[in-house]
Amino acid sequence: MLALALAGVAALAIPGSPTHKKVTLGLDLQGGLEVVLKAVPPKNHKLTDADMDRSVTIMRNRIDKLGVSEPEIRKQGKNQIVIELAGVHDPAKAAAIIGKTAQLQFYDLENDVTGPSTDGQGNVLAQTSLFNLLNAVKTDTKKGTPTAFFLFDAKKKLKRGPQDTREKLLSEPKKLTTLPKGWTVLAVPQNMTVVSCPRASGCPGIQRGQENAQTYWYLFKFYPDRVDQPVPEATGTDLKLSAIKPDISSSGQGNVVLLGFKSEGNKKFHEITQREAARGQAVADAAGQGSASDIGTVTRYAQHFAIVLDGELKSTPYIDYKQNPDGIDPTGTGAEISNITSYTEAKNLALVLQTGALPVEFEQIERTDVSATLGKDSLREAKTAALIGLLIVAVFLLVLYRFLGVVAVIGLGIYVAFLYAAILMFGVTLTLPGFAGMILTIGVAADANVVIFERIKEEVRSGKSVRAAIAAGYAKGFHTIIDANVVTVITALVLFAVATAGVKGFALMLMIGTIISLVTAVAATRAMLGLLAGFRWFDNPRFMGAHGQQTGQWLQIDFMRRRYLWFALSGVIVAVGVGALAAKGLNLGIDFKGGTQVTFKTPKPVSLHTVRTEADKFTTQPAVVQGRGQQVGTDGYKSFQLRMRSLNSTQTSSLSRDINDRFGQGKPISFNIQTVSSSFGRQIARAAITAILFSLLLIVLYIAIRFDFKFAVPVIIALLHDIVITVGVYALLGREVTNSTVAAVLTVLGYSIYDTIIIFDRIRENVPLMRRAPFATIANVSLWETIRRSLATTFITLLPIGSLLIFGGATLKDFAFALMVGILSGAYSSIFIAAPLLTAWKEREPEFARRRERAPVPGQVAVDGKVALEEAEEAAAAEPAPSFVDVMPQPSASAQAKRERRRQRRRARPHGRAR
Repeated sequence: MLALALAGVAALAIPGSPTHKKVTLGLDLQGGLEVVLKAVPPKNHKLTDADMDRSVTIMRNRIDKLGVSEPEIRKQGKNQIVIELAGVHDPAKAAAIIGKTAQLQFYDLENDVTGPSTDGQGNVLAQTSLFNLLNAVKTDTKKGTPTAFFLFDAKKKLKRGPQDTREKLLSEPKKLTTLPKGWTVLAVPQNMTVVSCPRASGCPGIQRGQENAQTYWYLFKFYPDRVDQPVPEATGTDLKLSAIKPDISSSGQGNVVLLGFKSEGNKKFHEITQREAARGQAVADAAGQGSASDIGTVTRYAQHFAIVLDGELKSTPYIDYKQNPDGIDPTGTGAEISNITSYTEAKNLALVLQTGALPVEFEQIERTDVSATLGKDSLREAKTAALIGLLIVAVFLLVLYRFLGVVAVIGLGIYVAFLYAAILMFGVTLTLPGFAGMILTIGVAADANVVIFERIKEEVRSGKSVRAAIAAGYAKGFHTIIDANVVTVITALVLFAVATAGVKGFALMLMIGTIISLVTAVAATRAMLGLLAGFRWFDNPRFMGAHGQQTGQWLQIDFMRRRYLWFALSGVIVAVGVGALAAKGLNLGIDFKGGTQVTFKTPKPVSLHTVRTEADKFTTQPAVVQGRGQQVGTDGYKSFQLRMRSLNSTQTSSLSRDINDRFGQGKPISFNIQTVSSSFGRQIARAAITAILFSLLLIVLYIAIRFDFKFAVPVIIALLHDIVITVGVYALLGREVTNSTVAAVLTVLGYSIYDTIIIFDRIRENVPLMRRAPFATIANVSLWETIRRSLATTFITLLPIGSLLIFGGATLKDFAFALMVGILSGAYSSIFIAAPLLTAWKEREPEFARRRERAPVPGQVAVDGKVALEEAEEAAAAEPAPSFVDVMPQPSASAQAKRERRRQRRRARPHGRAR
């Protein structure tokens, strides 16, 4: 099975194979598409910051639902929104969905059409020419204020519109001071609106000779502000967003979007359909067909309601006045939009409706390709650092575990292969926060092997054969690994479900990597060890460094007796961090505070690295530099976009002058300088905090069920301790906080919990084995047994991070620094905060309080701990071998007999002698 899985990975990864896929890189690593949208508020509506903030939120939700990972969205100036997308296959369609206003309206069709769109007898008339439709009501535009304006050329073809004023119509996109000959501006009269209908939507009122038109036009009444019976009768604000979903109609209507209404919307919908049912019955009665109930007669006289989205008629369902004489109660059946050409279109329409209507319309004013924000140099440095880090980890495992280290390195290689395949199969967009998740899971993958190997070595030292030790080590270590991984996956799942943008990318990588590391540690390395256990030469403790006594005896410190010292040290560090946070605050970067954006073009191609070097002269923090348009040569561009901390007028002038002198080639360079908002908005921050709090709640519940509620509280306190210290160090040193810093803090969240759970699992295991020992002794012994593993895995995790810090370049140094601070803090808190807190609490229980009173003087606790440790080892050795030993390859009967004789001799030796 393992071989087949690796063959599948090769098929995905090898270029030229039919199933070959490429990794999708995020904006920070490969660049992408930039769309600039400009807000166009309706007449008599002043654009507000609230309108823009609401629009950013809706667009971000739409992008997340589109499946586009790691977008960057920010406000630019007062009325523009910039969206950058990575890995978009159809940029035009994505841009159309993102900027769609989604103004959904429900009309009573036969009652609401007006002017040339009705024959006066309640029949709808379609028009094939918008020019002819508006020209017919030209005299009506002199009364009141027109609702919209359209521009037509000499051939009566629509050129521009709609716009709510004549001035806007003639000024955008290119200002027209005088109209070309034969061109005409026509308006829509007050209290009317224009609705279009593509032929594919089954447009009503088509007359003979009009069948081949591509688009039909109608005039509807428009009284949106009228309190009594407004027109349209209902809007998208009456919808229940959670009830909107795409579907395939069971009644033969094809692809549809199902709609559900709020309580007030239900009432409106019922009133519309009730009037239409009564009117349909009345029309049938007048024609002498009131008693007929066949479908042909009903459809001939039935009335319709019209569903209009952004001025386009989407569908006109009729009301069956025989089946629904009192109209339709949507609480049971809802409504649906039909006449949709494909299921993909239905999904896109549902997506737009689910995210709500934009408060104002947006028009696309620019669309261009942009380069990566980190640049190829940073990507190259990140790859180099990652490879060096992995190589150091492999060497460390080989030195520490000898032959077992070879198995661990092979297992790590299998893990990397499976992780790469998962990235390809799930279409993960890999960004810098994603690298954070990868780095953490590499540590977790190595950690799982370390947990198992340490267990195996303990079993060998207790007198078991290597073969039996492998089985027992997996049996005892399996539950530990499961608990630690489940807690990490809970965190990742909640972050992925609730959070957005880079936080979601981090969570996905953490979740995938953790699950794969569990599979490789439990399945891949166990299969290899099971295969090797069948060889006689492998049954030698020296192959795994398990001969002699536990080498960590020098770490048998009485941690619990000194717990108040550890608490005091942490209290001082936390107090300094909180003080720095209160006095200095966080140095928030442009991801959080926004800044200045400078756009310019150079006469000749310039590399991103060169421009970045010049820009960094004018800011204390690295600028975000992107090339725009097509790349020229190797990493060269002629158009650039810089985003940096807010610059004053003097700094802006100096920057412009410096760029002119450096790249102008004697020609003046024009600059476009604007203020831009943060890309890591309040919505993302709130979602991340909500996800963290919810995940902490789930972790408490899981630990309370699997361990004990008293085990959960120290875990949470230690976690908060690590986060406060990491943030405090940033405040104290004044380092810039970016979205990558957030990913680093989330990495701390995952690592700290993982490490603490493994220590607590050993405490839980030792409690029934050490029945007379005080809880402090149990905690000490558990720490002694796991501290070697804790130090080894912390060091393993820090190796690739140190490589990033040294070899990763300036762009990655802050990111690596945050990871290093957090992981060191997490390792410290697991040993010196979580376990002592648990001890302080558990010692208050009556049973452990009695044991504490019977304990010897504090100076002898460590000695008693050694005795208790030996007792625990003897109790563990007396346990029967796990049942799943039988699944391993079995040696011959003679080999089994020889091994049994060796076991007898080992048991006869005095305890403590070298074996």
